[in-house]
Amino acid sequence: MLKSLLRYQSDGGNVNENHMRKKLYESGVTNSLQSNFALLLKLSEELLDKWLSYPDSQHVPLCQHMLGFAMKSVTQMVMGSTFEDDQEVIHFQKNHGTVWSEIGKGFLDGSLDKSITRKKQYEDALMQLEYILKKIIKERKGRNFSQHIFIDSLVQGNLNDQQILEDSMIFSLASCIITAKLCTWAICFLTTSEEVQKKLYEEIDQVLGKDPITPEKIEQLRYCRQVLCETVRTAKLTPVSARLQDIEGKVDKFIIPRETLVLYALGVVLQDPSTWPLPHKFDPDRFDDESVMKTFSLLGFSGTQECPELRFAYMVTTVLLSVLVRRLHLLSVEGQVIETKYELVTSSKEEAWITVSKRY
Repeated sequence: MLKSLLRYQSDGGNVNENHMRKKLYESGVTNSLQSNFALLLKLSEELLDKWLSYPDSQHVPLCQHMLGFAMKSVTQMVMGSTFEDDQEVIHFQKNHGTVWSEIGKGFLDGSLDKSITRKKQYEDALMQLEYILKKIIKERKGRNFSQHIFIDSLVQGNLNDQQILEDSMIFSLASCIITAKLCTWAICFLTTSEEVQKKLYEEIDQVLGKDPITPEKIEQLRYCRQVLCETVRTAKLTPVSARLQDIEGKVDKFIIPRETLVLYALGVVLQDPSTWPLPHKFDPDRFDDESVMKTFSLLGFSGTQECPELRFAYMVTTVLLSVLVRRLHLLSVEGQVIETKYELVTSSKEEAWITVSKRY
């Protein structure tokens, strides 16, 4: 989808080549998560320490904190130690925001091409992101590093520089925003459901005890996964999917010309009452049913059809929740109404505020 919107066109190989490239992309996600799990845990604990220092009544800007956490996590796991420097992360976040806002709106409604100023800002930001990626790709070629990052998997594969650039760009853009919003919505829903939060805490305590989370333990946090699946569904995290039509297609009597941008209304399907009883209720227990998980998998939100960026976000959010919920009660701010904004990834229209209190 992003490849189409960014107007990248290097997928011209045969089916086998494109399949190989997809597998390389997916293995890059797996390898970067495995190699950087300790880093992910460290960043989660740093955020916990920050929240533990707040008095109980202090309002926490959740969207801001989750975006910062996601940016730190993704940039270091995709591009390496350069982004241990907060200033580098801030610079990346600024350009990311410019590019993402136009992808989410300007391309879809056609307004970007009508504004010379906006189009130049978008192109400049994209160029700066590409410059950073090209520099890191060049640095990683033919060298061994102790930290395996996403780009390393692409560099070590049989891809040309343009393909490495495109796949690194797409993963960086999508993973930052999907991870940030999944973390945000999961915590928002937990603050409004004391029972769900209690059940999640009990599972974390039972599975982990006093030990830190590990990749092996994540598979045992079944209820946590149900919470995240229900978060994706209830928030309609990715309400639309889109791609350029590769060849001319036909739906009933309607012809879809080649290179037409086709939108898929996933948000409608995710809250179809014929599939999801009480569709607007946040109820992770609905995913106890294997048939429900199968439906979710067929939509591309779980299982073998799961998109790599969402798989990455599931892992990151699981680690973060295991750290936060173990030590903190996550609480809503009385009277706050969170309105949603539906673009490529669903967000809140305004900042979402929460408070926290210590469990011990």
